[in-house]
Amino acid sequence: MINTLIFTGIVLLALSSFVALYRAYKGPTTADRVVAINVVSSKVTAMIVLVALYVGQPSYVNVALVYAMLGFLSTIGVAKYLLEGRLK
Repeated sequence: MINTLIFTGIVLLALSSFVALYRAYKGPTTADRVVAINVVSSKVTAMIVLVALYVGQPSYVNVALVYAMLGFLSTIGVAKYLLEGRLK
């Protein structure tokens, strides 16, 4: 029963990630695109955690944490580049 719920959560997160990817593609402003990519990164992080629960591998949670940190840092980098025009 719990595996069915976890699998359903993974599928729903994947489908909603495609909606965010569409917003990243069609976003009218660059800020919309950055936020959409950040949403995709967050959803992929949650999917990795659900996969860790589904297969019973707690080490995947470490991968999810690293992926979340990379997503956060890339969002900060892009935002800084958009505001200042450089990364220094």
